[in-house]
Amino acid sequence: MADKKTKTAKPAALGPAELKAELAKNQAERAKLSFQHNVAPLKNPMELRRLRRDIARLKTALRAQETAK
Repeated sequence: MADKKTKTAKPAALGPAELKAELAKNQAERAKLSFQHNVAPLKNPMELRRLRRDIARLKTALRAQETAK
């Protein structure tokens, strides 16, 4: 997940609090971009896909940490 477009560390390296904070940030950004895209086309609509997948990765890592306890 730490590629050119994102500055986020790998989800497995983050603690539960950091995962929840990053998840909330990504969900808010996705909601904002989705609204903007409904009003007028985005310059890069692939950003929505990237955010959706990042959210899924964060949720998966969070769930894996919860079940590991």
